[in-house]
Amino acid sequence: MKSFHLFIFSFMIYGSTYGQSQHEGYELVFEENFESYQAISHFRMTDDKAWQIIETPNGKVLELSQQSQYSPRFRSPFNIAIVNSPEVGSFIMEIDLQQTGREYGHRDLCLIFGAQNPENFYYTHIASVPDPHAHNIFLVNNEERKAIATKINNGIDWGTTDSWHHIKIIRDLESGSIEVYFDDMEQPIMVASDLHFGFGKIGLGSFDDTGRYDNLKIWTKKNEEAPKPFF
Repeated sequence: MKSFHLFIFSFMIYGSTYGQSQHEGYELVFEENFESYQAISHFRMTDDKAWQIIETPNGKVLELSQQSQYSPRFRSPFNIAIVNSPEVGSFIMEIDLQQTGREYGHRDLCLIFGAQNPENFYYTHIASVPDPHAHNIFLVNNEERKAIATKINNGIDWGTTDSWHHIKIIRDLESGSIEVYFDDMEQPIMVASDLHFGFGKIGLGSFDDTGRYDNLKIWTKKNEEAPKPFF
């Protein structure tokens, strides 16, 4: 098993035929449509054996097919695929998700952001039914995950295991605002504000379930620079 601690920092931008979305004041810095089997090398997983690129009738996708053999130090998602680069501050992320597990309250997929290391990151847990540990925006800050959303909806309908959904996350580094959208790109299903982490990595995953991921795009705010190292 490869360690979640290992990251590749080379900057990459990949071509995609999906969508032509534009966001004023932002620039596209990463996109991946998984049409090449080599695309999996652009990610670091908590367990390589749980992830693969598969062929579907509509093209190739990234699939999380089983529970990862991974034990986080603090209670947080087990199944994670971190984008090697870039690290981002303020960003807009869009992706298509397909949940392939059974229906139950915690039926989920997760998106990770602001990731510093395996013990410090944000994630949104998108699930069928909200409760103190599901369907929220969570902070992992050297302790068990903590729900931080100030507004959530009543949960989402993943539909059948062949249903795709479009998700958008908007994070503003200056204000700390985080918004999560599901299918409806006008009304967020979750809202939070938090300033614990600045620039960090983006990732895909799930707490307990399986799913598929496609058409990932990341935009960053123009002219926003990462803090310079002390030395």
